[in-house]
Amino acid sequence: MASGVTLASPVVSGTTPLPTSQQGASLGSTTDATLAGNFQTFLTLLTTQLQNQNPLDPLDTNQFTQQLVQFASVEQQLKTNDQLTTLVSLQKTAESTQALDFVGKTAVVDGSTTAMTNASANWSLDIPAASTLKVSIANSTGQTVFTGSYNVAAGDNQVFAWNGKGTDGTQWPDGKYTLTATTTDGTGKTVGIAPQIQGVVNSVDLTQSPPLLSIGGQTYTVAQIKSIVN
Repeated sequence: MASGVTLASPVVSGTTPLPTSQQGASLGSTTDATLAGNFQTFLTLLTTQLQNQNPLDPLDTNQFTQQLVQFASVEQQLKTNDQLTTLVSLQKTAESTQALDFVGKTAVVDGSTTAMTNASANWSLDIPAASTLKVSIANSTGQTVFTGSYNVAAGDNQVFAWNGKGTDGTQWPDGKYTLTATTTDGTGKTVGIAPQIQGVVNSVDLTQSPPLLSIGGQTYTVAQIKSIVN
């Protein structure tokens, strides 16, 4: 096995190391009050027209009826918009509550960069078929600090653990590291593996919409969480 690397269960099983817009945003009570005032004005004008119509040329009552129906339709639409605004507000509150529930838990999210703490960094890999796994780890400046090759079995959520030791045995400091992984398919073609990372949710930023979870010094939304380990 390449120096400084542990392939945790289930990878360990059978693994053999190889040689190296603000407009219209609010429809609240002000809109309702304006609408009610306009409605009363409309009724006043309608009544005045009826009272002062020319007996020889009476006003078309069907037209008035259509105007009333159209006005009522607009009123109903505005009330519907108010209700939708309330639903959106409730949804945001639910998202915030859900996000707070993740604090302190270990989550799995899509990502290739994670923070190594106390000489320990972990990634989760989905291996589609038994093959040769090749990994490369780079530090925050883009410098490649470790490379390795392994025979691996097929399986999802296989943990690749790194203790911070480079290919030459150098112990690298804690910090952010990025893993790149590839395997070979049945035809020998190189296939990229999208890694996932595990980390404790340290905090939640509720000022953002949707709320952002802080994991390993990076932020993610609740929708990006694939699973909770504990």
